[in-house]
Amino acid sequence: MVKKRQAGTMGTSVFPCLFVILLAGSSPSRCAEDNSSASHKTEGGAEKLVLLNDIADVEAFISGAEVAVVGFFQEPESPEVSQLRLVAARIPEVPFALSSSSAVREHYGVTAATLTLFRRADKDRRDLNMDSEEIDADKMSRFIRINELRLVTEYNPTTAVGVLHSSLPLHLLLFTDKKSSEHPERMRRYREAAELFEGKILFILVDINLKSNEQVMAYFKLKKSQLPALAIFHTPDEKHDVLPLEEVSIERVKDFCNAFLQKMQKVREHFCVGYRMLGSHRKMLFLIGPLRK
Repeated sequence: MVKKRQAGTMGTSVFPCLFVILLAGSSPSRCAEDNSSASHKTEGGAEKLVLLNDIADVEAFISGAEVAVVGFFQEPESPEVSQLRLVAARIPEVPFALSSSSAVREHYGVTAATLTLFRRADKDRRDLNMDSEEIDADKMSRFIRINELRLVTEYNPTTAVGVLHSSLPLHLLLFTDKKSSEHPERMRRYREAAELFEGKILFILVDINLKSNEQVMAYFKLKKSQLPALAIFHTPDEKHDVLPLEEVSIERVKDFCNAFLQKMQKVREHFCVGYRMLGSHRKMLFLIGPLRK
């Protein structure tokens, strides 16, 4: 059973249309299984699983990576830990730690044996309750692959699940060709822009070479001749803007995001003013009502 903990006050993003479009062509669970089974090497798992029993050490470990995984287990040599060592070896790009300290578990609100994924992109975390069902290395790997949102997350049938449950309601998509010679430089600039909006906007890469992404591109009424392009999407009401680009620059990305944020702010202010005016009108009717009698 996967438990979700929200960070901040923002609600869960819905992303319904794009999620349904993507699932029409692929199965996220199948794709996650493929990813988790891609490598079954076990070398280095023991060395990679760091034992941390001090709160400050765990906090430093989490803050030092875009995605970090911590296993909160009472017994450091339990069967679950053995499985976690296998997972750590399979996913070398993600740092893993283990904590058996009751003080650390209490600090993070963990009561049962739990595998927790912390991520920097939306300042959020995901918990996998190890006591609710039989959890093995494959299930742990799938849980991590689905939920490992990064500063720039590549959109595919696996990560679509994590995007669906992100606590950030605003998503920026870059439609581009990963096979292009310009891709590395585009990504460098896009990532730098993502750092400017960390915790505010979820930055997503959409590779047009992936078949399922053609439908996502069609949703925003984009053609390949218009790429690269940006699309910003507000998940609660599905409002969005699209901007074809001649080149991806930090300034263009920043200006596009800020313009949309300002637009959303004006909508909120207009709603608040209208609500206050309605409240004043009702109050006036209440006061003058007895006079009419």
